[in-house]
This record gives sequence, C-alpha cells and structure tokens, in this order.
Amino acid sequence: MCGKISVVNLKERGSTVKIIAKIRTPFREKFGIPRQSGLADVPGEIVFEKEYRNPDALRGLEGFSHLWLIFSFSESVREEFSPTVRPPRLGGNRRMGVFATRSPFRPNPIGLSCVRLEKIEETEKGPVIFVRGADLLDGTPILDIKPYLPLADCHPEATGGFAEGVQDHALTVSIPEEIEKEILQEDLAVIREILAEDPRPSYQNDPTRIYHMDYGRYSLSFSVADGVLTVAELKLCK
Repeated sequence: MCGKISVVNLKERGSTVKIIAKIRTPFREKFGIPRQSGLADVPGEIVFEKEYRNPDALRGLEGFSHLWLIFSFSESVREEFSPTVRPPRLGGNRRMGVFATRSPFRPNPIGLSCVRLEKIEETEKGPVIFVRGADLLDGTPILDIKPYLPLADCHPEATGGFAEGVQDHALTVSIPEEIEKEILQEDLAVIREILAEDPRPSYQNDPTRIYHMDYGRYSLSFSVADGVLTVAELKLCK
C-alpha cells in the first residue's frame, strides 16, 4: 500500500518477541553512555525475567569470553520512519541512511552489543550474568543472548565505511585530587574511560558550557576546552 508502513504481526506466523531479561548498569540517563560497546569497561548485570530463570538455559555459556546482546531501544521508540539520521560523530549535520548507522531511531528499535562475559552467579533472582563493556541504559530490555564466535564473528579485513574517517575525539581528562578521593578506584577508571571518549554531541563545542553526567551513585559536572575535559564538581547520589 503506497504511503503506508506495513507492520508484520509476528503472532500470525507463530512467533512473538519476548523480553527475556533486563540489564542493570550504572547509567540512569542516556547522556554519557558510550557510543559503542567495549569502549569503556562498564559493568552490567543481566537479570532474567521469572519464566527464563532456568539455569539449564545457560548451560555451556561459561566457556565463551564474549556475548552478543540483542536488546530493545526502549527509550527511543518512534512511530514514524525516517530513512536518514544525523550521526552525532559527523557533527549532527550530515545525514546518512539509517541502515548505514547504529542509530537507535530505527523501524524496529533493536540494538546489538558485544560484551565481555565476566561470570555467572546463582542468586535469589535466579542465574545472573555479569558482563563488562556495556553501553546500555539501566533497565534496558534484553530480547536474546548469543555467544560470540571468533571463527565466524571476527573479520580482521572488514572496513568501516564513513565511520573510519571520523576524527578521533579522545580527550585528556582532568579530575582534581579532592574529587578523585570521593570516587571508588574501580569506578574512577571507568569514569575516566567514558569521559575520554567525549560524551558531548560533536556539534557542541562551547568551552564555557557545563555538562552533567550521572554514573551510578555519582553526578559529575564538567567542561571541555582545547581537548581537555575538566571535572568541576561531584555530587554523591543516594
């Protein structure tokens, strides 16, 4: 039908998409989340929904070092389809085809992340998968989990299209000693990684602007000038 977007009713084909788990991460808001998985050693805990808390479903998973997480961009759902998006790393002004990007604004709000498997523990909430390198908002619905297979999933000869020409945005991070003392060492290393990746949109380059980022129990305020990100204030949240 011309001018209308077709919606496939999966139930008519004997299949439904179910939320199998939710991931717990230190990110309470979208700002500051790494743009790709693995860029910072962010911890995550995958907690299964009640009907999927059977340990047998994870039998053999401990032998893999990395996992693919298929998830829902639950905070980025849009009713209307746009064939192009503005990737932040291109300054927010150039448009690219949505299928040439990893933008969350897609016909089906589905994302894919590769994370490192740290451990699996049996808890009062059933088996919990502990991972590292997460780039997901706290509470993000997980639709499926698949093992990463180096033989099939690693392609050293792969090319990165327009993303290869994007300028490296690594920043020097300056955190005053009195603020560093308020941050646990295991959190400090991850926070530095996140800030060094420059969480700002590429089109924002005002050295007088103050940005705010929440990470776990920390709320940080910072500014960026001449390639140096300086943390100005830290608040501890309950």
